[in-house]
Amino acid sequence: MRIAIYHNLPSGGGKRALFEMTRRLATRHTVDVFTLSTAEHGFCDVRPHVAQHQVFPFVPWGLLGSPFGRLNQGVYLGNLLRVRPVQRQIAAQIDAGNYDVVFAHHCRFAQAPAILQYLKTPAVYYCQEPPRHFYEPLHDRPYLRSTGWRQLANDLDPLIALHRRIAMALDRRATRAARTVLVNSAFSRESIYRTYGRSAQVNYLGADLSNFKALNLARERFVLSVGALAPHKGYDFLLRALAQIAPEQRPVLVIVCNQLNPPEHAFLTELARQLEVQVDFRHMVAEAELVRLYNTALFTVYAPVMEPFGFVPIESMACGTPVVGVREGGVRETIEHERTGLLVDRDPAQFAGAMRCLLQDANIRDRYGRQGRESVLQRWDWEKTVQELEVKLGEAEQT
Repeated sequence: MRIAIYHNLPSGGGKRALFEMTRRLATRHTVDVFTLSTAEHGFCDVRPHVAQHQVFPFVPWGLLGSPFGRLNQGVYLGNLLRVRPVQRQIAAQIDAGNYDVVFAHHCRFAQAPAILQYLKTPAVYYCQEPPRHFYEPLHDRPYLRSTGWRQLANDLDPLIALHRRIAMALDRRATRAARTVLVNSAFSRESIYRTYGRSAQVNYLGADLSNFKALNLARERFVLSVGALAPHKGYDFLLRALAQIAPEQRPVLVIVCNQLNPPEHAFLTELARQLEVQVDFRHMVAEAELVRLYNTALFTVYAPVMEPFGFVPIESMACGTPVVGVREGGVRETIEHERTGLLVDRDPAQFAGAMRCLLQDANIRDRYGRQGRESVLQRWDWEKTVQELEVKLGEAEQT
C-alpha cells in the first residue's frame, strides 16, 4: 500500500505510538508523512524511516501575558481556525498523490485534524482519546482554583464559551468524517461512542520488546511511576496511599516525567513533605535509563484518572516488574489482577494494602514479574499491533 500519514503531535505517548507503527509499516509499504512545523519532530523521530517527510509551516499566535491573559481564549480559537486552511492544503496534496489510504493522528490544536473533512482519499483516524478537558471536570489544585470575582469573570467570559463550543464542534465533525476510527482500548471505544456517537475499532498498542526487557538487576528500595507531571496522572493519590504505609516499610516514590511542570511539581513536593513521603522526580530520562529503573524498582505504581490505555503497565511488565494499578479506564485491560499485578479501586487504603502485599512478599513480586513478561510476549508485541493495523488500513482502502 501507499500510505500517507498525517500528524501534528507533541512529545508524549501519542507520538511514541505513531513512531512504533510508522517504522514497522515502512518496512512493508511506501509511507510518506505530512505534518506541521508545530509538531515535535525530534522526539521519536520518524524521518529516518519514511520515504518522504513534508513539513508545512505554521506559526501560531503566542499567548498573552498579564494583564491581557483573559484574551488567550481568543488566541486559542484563532490558532484553531488559522490552521484549517493549512490542513486543507495538506489534504489536497495528499489527494493529488494517489495514496491508497491516509492514516491520521491527533492535531495539537484541534484533536481530530481538519484534513479528515477535506480528504477524498479513504482515511483512518487513530483517536487516542477525546479532548478530555472539554468533557471532564477539572482536577482540584490550588494553582488552578478561581474564586470570587475571577470565577464570576470566567463564568461570564464569552470567549471561553465560544472557544469551547467551536473546538468541540470541529473535533466532532472531523472525527465523524473519518472512514474508520481506531482506538487504543475497549474503554476508549466506549468513550468515543459517548462523545461522538460513532463506532470505533480497537487496535491495541504495544511495547518495544527489544528495549523493554528483563535485565536481571538487583532490586532497590523504591517504587516507580511514569507519565506527564499533570494532575490527571494521579501522583497525589499515590503519595496519600504511600503515607498509609508504616515509615519503616515505606519505599521511595520515583516519578519519571517528560517535563517538570513547575506548578504541579511544587504542589506534589509540598504534599510529599506534609505526608512525610520521600519522592524523587526525574525528568527527560533517556529510554535506557527508564528501562534500568523499571528493572530495579520493587514494582510499578500507576494511578492516572481514567487513563485510556497507558504504556506504563505493559512496559513495566515487559521488564519483569509487576504493577499495582487503579481498576479503571484502559488499565483494566493490561494488568491481570493477581497474575501480573494487582488492581484496586481508587481508594488510598486499598492501594496501600496492595502495595504492602508486594512489599512483604518477594516471591509474589517475582511470580507476577515473570507472568507479566509472558503476558506482554503473548499479547502486547508491536508486531501484532501493526499486523492488525495493516488489515484495518486495507479494509478502509477497499471500502
